[in-house]
Amino acid sequence: MTRDMPLVFETFLERLSQSIDETDFRDAMAEAAGRLDLISFAYLSLPARPSGKPRLISNYPPRWTRQYLENQYEKLDPVILRARNGGCPFHWGSNLGGDKMSPAQQQLFDEAAQFSICCGLTIPIVDLRGRIAAVTFAADEPRPVFLRVAERYEQALQLMAACFHRCVRRKLPSDRTVDGISLTSREYECLRWAARGNSAWVTGRILGIKPRTIAFHLDNAKKKLGVRTQNQAIALLGSEGSSIL
Repeated sequence: MTRDMPLVFETFLERLSQSIDETDFRDAMAEAAGRLDLISFAYLSLPARPSGKPRLISNYPPRWTRQYLENQYEKLDPVILRARNGGCPFHWGSNLGGDKMSPAQQQLFDEAAQFSICCGLTIPIVDLRGRIAAVTFAADEPRPVFLRVAERYEQALQLMAACFHRCVRRKLPSDRTVDGISLTSREYECLRWAARGNSAWVTGRILGIKPRTIAFHLDNAKKKLGVRTQNQAIALLGSEGSSIL
């Protein structure tokens, strides 16, 4: 376990600033958590609208995350139900719900245990816009080293979770539809940067891709939206109330 928490945190922030997609964010958190001997983590952001889908960024086994989302377990997961109320970080295990746990919730815990997710520390997040999320550091059992790290670095982990949530919200819009048309993450991203007044060259430097690739994605966005100019596409983006900040 590292004793240089300031270096871990500084490196983590640097990785977040350079992240442009979910893989980058996953790797940034996994690296920082791993240096604290926290092997498994999951970030779950709940949708603002009932019809929306949650965002899950995690280094859990892909089979489990796919199963979790397909079954909409976020709607009955006792950990997430508790995190919805905000408050302080909390530890949990198979007895989180006690006798009040429903058969479906017990099944969820049993299925998670098959993937070595049996206990953890969850940090609830309710931001200034009322958006709800949670960051969980999980383990296969409450080992002394896990409990010691979770207790010793609880405040630092809270700050890491808050920074992670803020950066994900800013860089990875959950809704990539414009005028009812669904864009790819790259098309939407390039259009947002263009809306901020950035040239293809500047956007390319930000995203780490070539200007002609930026132009390619912007052209695709214009075709999908049925407009001829970039300014028309940007106007549609603004009319949706989409944030370009």
